[in-house]
Amino acid sequence: MKALVYKGPRDIQVKDVLDAKIERPTDVLVKITSTNICGSDLHMYEGRTDVKPGTVLGHENLGLVVDIGTAVDRVKIGDRVCLPFNIGCGFCMNCERGLSGFCLTANPGTAGAAYGYSGMGPYPGGQAEFLRVPYGDFNCLILPEDAEEKEDDYVMLADIFPTGYHATELAGVVPGDSVVIYGAGPVGLMAAYSSMIRGASKVMVVDRLPDRLSLAEEIGAIPIDDSRCSPVERVKELTGGKGADRGCECVGYQAHDPQGDEHPSMTMDNLIQSVAPTGGLGVVGLFVPQDPSAPDQLSREGRVAFRYGAFWQKGQRIGTGQANVKAYNRQLCELIHMGRAKPSFLVSHRLALKDGPDAYAQFDRRERGWTKVVLKPAA
Repeated sequence: MKALVYKGPRDIQVKDVLDAKIERPTDVLVKITSTNICGSDLHMYEGRTDVKPGTVLGHENLGLVVDIGTAVDRVKIGDRVCLPFNIGCGFCMNCERGLSGFCLTANPGTAGAAYGYSGMGPYPGGQAEFLRVPYGDFNCLILPEDAEEKEDDYVMLADIFPTGYHATELAGVVPGDSVVIYGAGPVGLMAAYSSMIRGASKVMVVDRLPDRLSLAEEIGAIPIDDSRCSPVERVKELTGGKGADRGCECVGYQAHDPQGDEHPSMTMDNLIQSVAPTGGLGVVGLFVPQDPSAPDQLSREGRVAFRYGAFWQKGQRIGTGQANVKAYNRQLCELIHMGRAKPSFLVSHRLALKDGPDAYAQFDRRERGWTKVVLKPAA
């Protein structure tokens, strides 16, 4: 089958690889019809992780079930399904508690498994024609009858929509809150969108890319360009001097200033200063245990020297970690089905799998207008 394969830093190629197939009785085989390029894929693309050459990438996947293992009971051939990027077993302590992003079974020795991702187990990704889904009955979200019509919306349930929502859950957003989001990439925009779904009274989004800030404004958020003003002072101005009630960090360890210099703690520092005393912080931007290409020794060791003293003094609380997609995807699916949510507003490009290498390059350069890429392997 054809797949997008990581060969080395900034080198993604379409290659013929071994066909995905049923390997265990609990497996499901899916023909991929939509698979997204995620911002976190770019960390691997840039060589900022230890992903192995030959890895098939892609953890935001949707498609048609074409085969099932003998122990699969719920999922049927012909079902259109969306796959959480987390691979969970469904029966370990964490999965039973709803923390499927930290499954203790799927990737032994590590809490958490995912498709096509560095350090997240031996599972090929779905930027390919077919995908093997372990523990299929647990991991497959069977989509409603309008799934084909709304496929670009439903594929966002694999990661980006639940992750944005997770940021607001970690921050504790409730109706009437003011919320500041650092980062207007796909996750940040989904955090802004989710804040509105949860009833936030005011949502402010900090970035500096005009196309992303325009999208934030289109969904009703207040855009803040940090290349033109101090985002901290602007947030305080917009909140009568007190700061936002809640804040979300949706950038991660490759945060950089308007001049392009990396500062791993920059958005964390700004977030702490932008949020009011006793406010909640939701941090879903990716931070890694090691970063061999980091700008300093501290961050090479996965350490971030953020303003802990100010955080402590303000009595803020923080929630972190990857989204447990299954904790949210069914409810968010209903919002899409009933027309209450349309996360496909993010999508800027729908491309064939063969266009994947160029799409990675364009997305990595943050080219104007490249906000979210959906690849269609069947095209």
